[in-house]
Amino acid sequence: MASNITNPPSTLGKYCVTLTSSLVLASLVALTVQVFYFSPIDPVILEIPSSASSPSSTKNNQLQNVIKLGEGFLKQPEDVCVDKNGVLYTATRDGWIKRMVRNENWENWKHIDSSSLLGITTSKDGGLIVCDASEGLLKVTEDGFSVILSQVNGSQLMFADDVIEASDGNIYFSVGSNKFGLHDWYLDLLEARPHGQLLKYNPTLNETVIVIDNLTFANGVALSKDEDYVVVCETWKFRCVRHWLKGINNGKTDIFIENLPGGPDNINLAPDGSFWIALVQLTSKRLGFVHTSIVCKHLLASFPRLINLINSATKSAMVLNVGTEGNIIRKFGDNEGKVISFVTSAVEFEDHLYLGSLNSDFVGKLPLPSAE
Repeated sequence: MASNITNPPSTLGKYCVTLTSSLVLASLVALTVQVFYFSPIDPVILEIPSSASSPSSTKNNQLQNVIKLGEGFLKQPEDVCVDKNGVLYTATRDGWIKRMVRNENWENWKHIDSSSLLGITTSKDGGLIVCDASEGLLKVTEDGFSVILSQVNGSQLMFADDVIEASDGNIYFSVGSNKFGLHDWYLDLLEARPHGQLLKYNPTLNETVIVIDNLTFANGVALSKDEDYVVVCETWKFRCVRHWLKGINNGKTDIFIENLPGGPDNINLAPDGSFWIALVQLTSKRLGFVHTSIVCKHLLASFPRLINLINSATKSAMVLNVGTEGNIIRKFGDNEGKVISFVTSAVEFEDHLYLGSLNSDFVGKLPLPSAE
């Protein structure tokens, strides 16, 4: 008579453990391959200055006194500029160039079918020059817009970030990264390699030359009051670099200011010859270790939704007034981001500071005398 043969409980248990271990091992191998073999970045360690990773020891909330201009009408107004007639302009993420006349009424001025409008500046012959991270440099006037420059040396102009026009008509502009586009900015941060540039476009000769190469995320650009040098912000390096255009240092490049308490975004010339720099908080003390770990960088690059874990840009706001010798004159902030955060530009006009932000629906207006 045949009998039923069953596996002893101990044998079945060992089988289950072996199967589970195999599955876990296979999953780990698959994850490792995904993270390292298919990683979109080739990262290096990013050095975070102590001034940027340590919380401020003093209360700094002057930016909580801003007046909100155009609240609800502006979608992420990153950059702002003011023309000679006092008209305020900003480019928004929904593709509009919007402006506010002196009576503080806003209007939709010109629409560009783009979600990647970045730096803007007034042009000496009227209108604006606008950076479109997808299309290049644009000229915007009452008649509409046209492309100034879309290619550099036969290649598509990628990630035009900020721009300024000199009195001689030459246009200086930054390229944030030659490897990663605007919407992959976090990959450039994680990789932390120098893919950025400062370039000069001569419209008379239709010629573009590289002024400074190998910048670690080239961002804001400004000319000095006498136009004897140009400054470009190097965001991932927490510093600004200066290139001399005139004088005994003509052609030389040096550091204008470094070890900033945040990543410098846009920079603008003030009426007295100093500069206003908007700083972005790139990381926090608790999570700064990510920038010192190659493994963590690969992991975040493979699973981009995790990037918000280290992005502290929306938690606070800070702007600096920096003198011509690279000395900090004034510092205004909103330490906890209660009123405004992620400030990306600061422009001074008639004793007020106008602030752009990627985390607001308004332009901030700060009366400077009361802020001191």
